[in-house]
Amino acid sequence: DVGFGKTEVAVRAIHRAVCNHRQCVLLAPTTILAAQHYARLCARFPWMNIEMMRGSDTASKAKDVRARLKEGVIQVVVGTTSVTGKNVRFKNLGLVVVDEEQRLGVSQKEKLKALAKGVDVLTLSATPIPRTLQMALS
Repeated sequence: DVGFGKTEVAVRAIHRAVCNHRQCVLLAPTTILAAQHYARLCARFPWMNIEMMRGSDTASKAKDVRARLKEGVIQVVVGTTSVTGKNVRFKNLGLVVVDEEQRLGVSQKEKLKALAKGVDVLTLSATPIPRTLQMALS
């Protein structure tokens, strides 16, 4: 449900993963939501090397980000489904956070599965199932 601290849990998980020398991906379904996550992470962790990746990036910027991800220079990449692209490689990926997973398409979910093999995955969803279940059980 909205306002129950899902993003805070994700931010703390990202912090722990980076402290353990692992790279993280935060995947959002829209550029606007990705930009909000990027701003929040940059404000909370100015010492982290955080980049944003989206389909509208210039070819040179996208190439630079992909190279730095592969080298392990970038600790956290926030973006849209462009982070699941076939040319995106990580040196030491440890955590994939997916916000609003229900808004991704089937092909995007398949790409995500390939990206997340052997990696921890945290999925955030604002669907009302938890609250409905709690109300039904109480």
